[in-house]
Amino acid sequence: MAETSAEYIQHHLTNLTYGQCSDGAWQFAPCADGASMTFLSVNVDSMGWSIGLGIVFCLIFRIAARRATAGIPGALQNAVEMLVEFIDDTCRSIFTHSNAVIAPMALTIFVWVFLMNLMDLVPVDWIPELAYALGVPYMKIVPTTDPNVTMGMALAVFALILFYSIRQKGAGGFLGELAFHPFPKVLAPVNFILESVTLLAKPLSLGLRLFGNLYAGEMIFILIALMYAGWAIGIFGGILQWAWAVFHVLIITLQAFIFAVLTVVYLAQAYDVEEEH
Repeated sequence: MAETSAEYIQHHLTNLTYGQCSDGAWQFAPCADGASMTFLSVNVDSMGWSIGLGIVFCLIFRIAARRATAGIPGALQNAVEMLVEFIDDTCRSIFTHSNAVIAPMALTIFVWVFLMNLMDLVPVDWIPELAYALGVPYMKIVPTTDPNVTMGMALAVFALILFYSIRQKGAGGFLGELAFHPFPKVLAPVNFILESVTLLAKPLSLGLRLFGNLYAGEMIFILIALMYAGWAIGIFGGILQWAWAVFHVLIITLQAFIFAVLTVVYLAQAYDVEEEH
């Protein structure tokens, strides 16, 4: 494994990437003979952990649904029901229109993002060291520290924003909304630029906010792990790691909630603007 602090940090921030090199070969990075990795590449660890945690989410809720009872509920049923009611109430307070997709989607986003964020509380060396012992050189286990994952989710939400905007207003109404507001129609080019920036800022704010907060949190855990060189500093590092982990529980939960709520807000705006015009 890495020996210096710089190598240690670089190793923990490197994804297990598989793709096509500029020489045409398909392999795990780095490419041989100085060739560069092309756009046709996938961060295998981010993809695997995100899909795996999505399956975990489905299994947990499936088990809760199968064990649901009208009598005295168990701990799992209580937790799931409280979560569902909380998300449903939040959606109703923001999204006042009739759409059966919004609340389930917000619940899915919240739980899935929370589970991905939760991996940040696993000690930074455990799984990467195990993977290295099994012959896997790199292993990042927090999908939301990969901008490809966070921006992929944000772009999916952006596609829904465009879909509902056009469905509610029609293509002409949607384009007119971009071109004829907030200034008079003679300033349509200016309006279009301003409104386009506002529109494009939505997926950027979703994806980059989540990535930035989780990446920073992961970096702090890695820097604390570097303190385990001696027993005295190691004890201090252990105290810092525990304190940061406790505080980080709030961060990972808040970031999942913000992503879910902003999704509902942006979709509500796709409906609400239609009523103003």
